[in-house]
Amino acid sequence: MDFEYTPEQIQLRRSVREFAEAEIAPHVMEWDEGQIFPLEVIRKLGRLGYMGAIFPEELGGAGMGYVEYSILIEELSRVDGSVGIIVAAHTSLCSNHINKMGSEEQRRRYIPKLASGEWIGCWSLTEPEAGSDAAGTRTTAAMRDGCWVLNGAKTFTTNAHYADVCVAMAVTDRAAAQHGISAFIVEKGTEGFRPGKKENKLGLRASATGEVIFENCVLAPSQLLGKKNEGFVDSLKVLDGGRISIAALSIGMAQGAYDAALRYSKLRKQFGRPISEFQAIQYKLVDMAMDLDAARLLNYRAGWMLDRGRRVTRESAMAKLFASEAAVRIANEAVQIHGGYGFIKDYPVEKFYRDVKLCTIGEGTSEIQRLVIARQLLKSS
Repeated sequence: MDFEYTPEQIQLRRSVREFAEAEIAPHVMEWDEGQIFPLEVIRKLGRLGYMGAIFPEELGGAGMGYVEYSILIEELSRVDGSVGIIVAAHTSLCSNHINKMGSEEQRRRYIPKLASGEWIGCWSLTEPEAGSDAAGTRTTAAMRDGCWVLNGAKTFTTNAHYADVCVAMAVTDRAAAQHGISAFIVEKGTEGFRPGKKENKLGLRASATGEVIFENCVLAPSQLLGKKNEGFVDSLKVLDGGRISIAALSIGMAQGAYDAALRYSKLRKQFGRPISEFQAIQYKLVDMAMDLDAARLLNYRAGWMLDRGRRVTRESAMAKLFASEAAVRIANEAVQIHGGYGFIKDYPVEKFYRDVKLCTIGEGTSEIQRLVIARQLLKSS
C-alpha cells in the first residue's frame, strides 16, 4: 500500500484548485442566488481536459484514473458543489455509460465531443414513480417501422436543460422487469425529445436539475446503447463509478466547510481569546478532520480498485454512504462553529450546509447503499 500522492496527482490538485479559486470562487453566490448554469466555466474545464478525465487519450480524453478523477471533483466541489456535480453527472454517468457500453462507432461519435466539453451530457434513470425502485421504470421504447419510439418522462436529471446528449433508460420488455430495460442515446434536437420542468432546489442551485420528456421520440436502431434489455444491469455497473464521484463531491464540499470553520475558529474571539483555543471547538474540528480522512481513504480505495478492473460494488457504496453522511455532519458542525454567522449567506458554510444534503440522496439514497452493502456482505459470508 502506498499512501503518498504521486507528483502528477499533486500537480493536478494544485492546478484544479487554482482554477477553482480564480474562475469559480468569485461567482459562487451570484450563480447560487440566480440559479445560473456556469456554461462558460464548463467549456473552459473541457478545454483543460477535465470534462473527459477518465476517457482514453485516443478519444480525446485525459486518460486519468479514478483517484485522479476524485481529486478533480474534490477540488471543484471544495469551492462550489454545483460545478462538481455538473462535471460528475456529465463524466461518470452519461459519458462513461457510452464509453463502457457503447459500440466503437458510438464511442468515436460521442466521446470526443463530450470529453472536450463541446457537448454536455445527462443521464436519465429516475422517474416520478421509479426512484429507489429504478426497476419500476415506466418510460417505454417500442420498435415500429424499423425504429425505436420512446414515450415517457424522467425526473431529477442533472444537466437536463443544457445537455446535447442524453442517455436514457426505457422498458423494452415489460414482462422481464429489470431485465427488460434498455439504454438509448438521444441527441438534443431529436423530434419528440425535450427538457421539461426545471426544479427549484434547496442546494446545488447553479446546476440545472429537471425533467426530460419523450413524446413519440423516434430513434434509429443505432441509438440503442449496449445490448437490448441489459440497460438496467449496465446502469448498475455505471453507478459503481458514479458513486465514487458522489463520494468525491461529498469530500470536496466537506473539505470546503472544514477549511472555513478552521479559519473562522482562529479569527473569532470570545472571552478574550480565539474560539479555537476552547476544547469544545477543538473536539469538533478533530471529529471533522477524522471524518474527512476516513471518507477520502474509503473513496481512494474504491477508485484504486476500479482502475485495476476489479468489481467495486461494495467498496463504492461504502465510500458514497460514509462520505455523504460525513459531509452532512461536517457541514453541520461548520455552521455550529460559526454560530449565528453560520446562518448568514455572507459566510460559505451556509451554502455547504444546503448543498451537501443531496449527496445522501442522489445516485442511491443512504438506505439503498446499506441494502447494496448488506447484499455484498451476505454473498461473501
